[in-house]
Amino acid sequence: MPRKRGRRRSSGRSHTALVLLSFSVSHMKCLLREGHYSQRLSSSAPIFLAAITQHLTAKVLELAGNEAQNGGQRHITPELVGMAVHHNALLSGSFGMTTISLVAPARH
Repeated sequence: MPRKRGRRRSSGRSHTALVLLSFSVSHMKCLLREGHYSQRLSSSAPIFLAAITQHLTAKVLELAGNEAQNGGQRHITPELVGMAVHHNALLSGSFGMTTISLVAPARH
């Protein structure tokens, strides 16, 4: 018996909400498509990319928060983010050539 083709019924929730992520899965999908990284894109690729981005962000913020606590500061600054990345062996290898701007972006 042939499978029925067509769209599945939507549960009314986005992919981001379904997988409990903070980073937008649909935005990651757009970025992957616009980047022309491959001719075909798996449906799980943007979910995986959003999850990895969220995990890395949480790890960097955790380390920067630890640096702030150790320095007696109450706020995370760009300098603390840079120090946190620099002092972590895995992150410094990944972001070794990355410059973290000390200037806040302009608000619209």
